[in-house]
Amino acid sequence: MGLVASPAELKARLFHGFSDPSRLAILDSLRPGPRSVGEIVKDTGLSQPNVSNHLACLLDCGLVGREQRGRYAFYQLSDDRVAQLLGIAEAVLADAARGLFECSRFQLPEQRDNR
Repeated sequence: MGLVASPAELKARLFHGFSDPSRLAILDSLRPGPRSVGEIVKDTGLSQPNVSNHLACLLDCGLVGREQRGRYAFYQLSDDRVAQLLGIAEAVLADAARGLFECSRFQLPEQRDNR
């Protein structure tokens, strides 16, 4: 890829942040407000190393921000529009769930690995 990304490439990078179930669970956990890593672990049921790894990705992508409070880092959605986008996705999913469930062309990574 060259130095200048096309609009489609930039959108693909944005949606990459949303493309993993663990990252989506973390983003959903942050919708009510800032959370520490421990709180996100408790909210999502993911392991602490897994949460930290995905938070680093989300931070690099600009989807979350971080604020240090003493010994603890608190993460929050970087923009209210991230929460709005998640809400829009839920609304679209409510209407398209059956089609997505039955779509044979779409598989989660763990489903592709089991073929």
